[in-house]
Amino acid sequence: MKRALLSVSDKRGLIDFAKGLIENNYEIISTGGTLKFLTEAGVKAKAVEEITGFPEILDGRVKTLHPKIHAALLAKRENSEHMKTLKDHDITPIDLLAVNLYPFKETIEKKDVSYDQTIENIDIGGPSMLRSAAKNARDVIVVVDPDDYDSILKEIANDDLSHDFRRHLQAKTFRHTAAYDALIANYLSKEEYPEKLTVTYDKDFDLRYGENPNQTAAVYADAIPKAYSILQAKILHGKKLSYNNIKDADAALRTIADFQDQPTVVTLKHMNPAGIGQAITIEKAWDKAFYADDISIFGGIVVLNREVDLATAQKIHTIFLEIIIAPGFSEEAYQILAKKKNLRLLTVAMTNTLPKELELTSVLGGAVVQEMDRLVENAADFEVVSSAKPTDEQLEALVFAQKAVKHVKSNAILIAAQGQTLGIGAGQPNRIDSVKIAFKHAEAKKNFDQAVLASDAFFPMDDSVEFAAEHGIKAIVEPGGSIKDKDSIAMADKLGVVLVFSHNRHFRH
Repeated sequence: MKRALLSVSDKRGLIDFAKGLIENNYEIISTGGTLKFLTEAGVKAKAVEEITGFPEILDGRVKTLHPKIHAALLAKRENSEHMKTLKDHDITPIDLLAVNLYPFKETIEKKDVSYDQTIENIDIGGPSMLRSAAKNARDVIVVVDPDDYDSILKEIANDDLSHDFRRHLQAKTFRHTAAYDALIANYLSKEEYPEKLTVTYDKDFDLRYGENPNQTAAVYADAIPKAYSILQAKILHGKKLSYNNIKDADAALRTIADFQDQPTVVTLKHMNPAGIGQAITIEKAWDKAFYADDISIFGGIVVLNREVDLATAQKIHTIFLEIIIAPGFSEEAYQILAKKKNLRLLTVAMTNTLPKELELTSVLGGAVVQEMDRLVENAADFEVVSSAKPTDEQLEALVFAQKAVKHVKSNAILIAAQGQTLGIGAGQPNRIDSVKIAFKHAEAKKNFDQAVLASDAFFPMDDSVEFAAEHGIKAIVEPGGSIKDKDSIAMADKLGVVLVFSHNRHFRH
């Protein structure tokens, strides 16, 4: 008869698994709550203390940390000295170990949980047994996931536990314990950039392909889910999101988080805003965003920070879009928009406070990590460096433009009037080219005479100020900090343009 040790916090499928093991000539030993769960269900099982001859102590902190458990897991069956040692010490080998760990993740997700509560939910014996069993996976079947119970029973019944299958369970076990330790380390760490960066994600689903059809891809979510995340969005209508959908939708959520004070609509394509509109109603905000760029939005994403009403839905319905994200849809709005089979309708609870967390970007051979750009300026942060002074209306437009330009890929130039983008130049290696692209989109707009310009980084020379002024711009905001700032200021004064320094760069690569 073989021996299996079962000690799990997740008891899904456990009774059927234990019964299947018994049918395949396994003796069951168990601990604490798992033992009680089994025996109450009529499954015959022995307590671990019957095997060790030593009781649970220290409020259950010590129960499986015993040579009769770990030697039974670690002994190599083909090693005659190992097997002799087991016999000499009256130790029966353990052939299968099923363990999943104390619910540390579920504990730290609770509100107002204390430090002591979290510490008591750090499993010690479980990871120790799993590591012992996984190290000796050639001889011990190690199980961490209830979803594997059926396949394991099938393999046992067919006596078909191949090396590859055991290796699969071995690797899964070490991933399980590594993720568990990463959660603990991250929860306890206070350093912003610790000497070891431990990250862990849970697989959500496989994607049909990645950025392009020749690339494979999958979606992984934070082990501790974030409420304001495209991965936590509720899909009311339409198919699963693609790789590019997820990237674009994430950029859309980041953008609109800075515009929660008024009804706002952001249209977005290839991770760049196409148009941003603010107004007193969500319908008027849509009108502004769509007017800002009625071409680029084709096949793009729309995010709204207020419930989509019937009037707004009737207008949006006329455009081909991939995704619409909002905090909600009225029933009438939903019925109209859901007529399009391939249009995804998603709901996300809006917020104006992005979490203070690190962003990780992979590079060949490693990763770069940074704090998110959560800075949002207001008029009090600006320094007027030109002779001309801004009007209240211009200041309001400059604040809006400064909020918006930080979400545009660098080099970024954004032209806006009050509550509305008019032209965006993104991602050019030369800043003056971004200026020209923004003007190409903006000059035909009817309210261009009220337009202001924002730049995500300083002007390296005065050509951008000159071009902007000669094409009708009356006020500009840029970070300043160039060795040629004086040239830009002199050009602004020469042409009667308001020039404001924000003193904050917003590169977005």
